[in-house]
Amino acid sequence: MIHTANLSTKKRLALSGGSLSFFLILVHMGVDGYSSMFYAMQPSLQEKFSLSKTDLAMLVATLSLSTSFVQPLFGSVADRFGRRATAAIGALLIACLLSLMGIMPTVPLLFACLLFGGLGSAAFHPAGTSMAREAGTNKGLAVGLFSFGGTIGLALGPLIALFIIANFGLQWTPIVMIPGVILALLMFVLVPKVDMSKIEKRKFFDISLFKGPVGLLAIVGILRSITYVTFSSGTPLWLVSQGIARDSSVIGWTLAIFSFSAGFGGILAGYLTPYFNRQILITATMLAALPVFLALFRVEIASVPYYALLVLGGILVNAGLPLMIVSAQDLAPNAIGTASGIMMGFSWGSAGLFYIFVGKMQETIGIEAAMSMAYFLLIPGAILAFYIFRRYKDRLVY
Repeated sequence: MIHTANLSTKKRLALSGGSLSFFLILVHMGVDGYSSMFYAMQPSLQEKFSLSKTDLAMLVATLSLSTSFVQPLFGSVADRFGRRATAAIGALLIACLLSLMGIMPTVPLLFACLLFGGLGSAAFHPAGTSMAREAGTNKGLAVGLFSFGGTIGLALGPLIALFIIANFGLQWTPIVMIPGVILALLMFVLVPKVDMSKIEKRKFFDISLFKGPVGLLAIVGILRSITYVTFSSGTPLWLVSQGIARDSSVIGWTLAIFSFSAGFGGILAGYLTPYFNRQILITATMLAALPVFLALFRVEIASVPYYALLVLGGILVNAGLPLMIVSAQDLAPNAIGTASGIMMGFSWGSAGLFYIFVGKMQETIGIEAAMSMAYFLLIPGAILAFYIFRRYKDRLVY
C-alpha cells in the first residue's frame, strides 16, 4: 500500500503538457537571468578591478564559452543519460556560482566563477530545449515559448543586478542564489523522468553532425549570435562612452527591453510559421535587423525612437533562433539534445570567442565602428540560411 501510494503521489506531482512547458519556461528564465547579470555588472567590475576593454572582452568570452561552447557535449550527455537530471544539476550550478560574482576578491577568481558557473548553463540548455520540444504539439511555438522564458531572464537579470548594486552594493549579489536553488531542486520532483533506453542513440558526441546541414545551420547561428553578443556586451560600454552613468537605469532598461523583445520575436515567428516558411522568416528578419541596429547609433539615447528601435531590433534578430533550433532537431532526429546544443551552445560560444576580436577592435577603431562591423555579418548569415533551407527542405518537419 505504501509503495502504491508513493507511485500515485509521484504521478500527481509530475507535470505534463502546458504545465510542464510553463515550469520549463520559469527555470529557463532563472538560468539566463544569472548569466545576464554579468553584462550589467561590467562597468562596476571594470571600476573595481581597473579592467581594460580587452580584459572585459575576455571575461565576456569566458562566460560565453563556458555557457555555450560545450553545450553539444552536454546535449550528448542528456541524450544518453537523462535530460531531467542534466538540466537540474546545471540549473543548480549556475545559481550557486554566478550569484557570487559580486564578492569575488580577485580577477582570477572572477574568471573561475564565470567559467565553472557558466557550465551549469551549458548543461541546462540542450536538455531543457529537448524537453520543451516534446511538451508541445506546435514544436516551433513550444521552443519559441521556452526561448522567451530565457529572454525574460536576460531582461530581468541586469535590472536585478543594478538594483542590488545601486542600493546595497556588489557584496549583496549572493542573495539572488535562493530562487535558483529552489527551482533546480523542484525539477527533480515536478519534471517526469524519460526512459532514455527507448530512444535510439547515435554514438556519443557524433562529430559528423558538424559536417552536414546541422553544421551549416550552426554557422548561420554563429553569425546571428555575434550580433546579439556584440549588442549585449558592447552597448553598456558604448552608453557609458556617451555620458551615461555606469550604474544608470538606462543601461538596465536598454538590455531588458532588447532581451524581452528578442523573446517575443521567437514567439511571433512560431505563430507565423503556418503562413510563412522558415526560409523566408529567418532570412528576411536577419536582413531587416541590420539597418535597425545601425540606426540606434544615430538617435537620441533614452528617447522614444531609441526604445522603439530596441524593440524592433530585438524582435528581428531573435525571431529565427527557435526555428533554427527546431530545424536542427529535425535534421538530427536521433540526437536532438546534441543538435540543440550545437545551435544554442556552439553558436553562442563561437560568437563569444569572436567578441574578443570585437573588443580589441573597440580599442583601435572605436566602440561604434567595431560594433557596426560585427552587425554586418548578418548579411552572409542570411544568404547561407536561404541556401540551407532551399537545399534541405524535404528533411524538415512542418
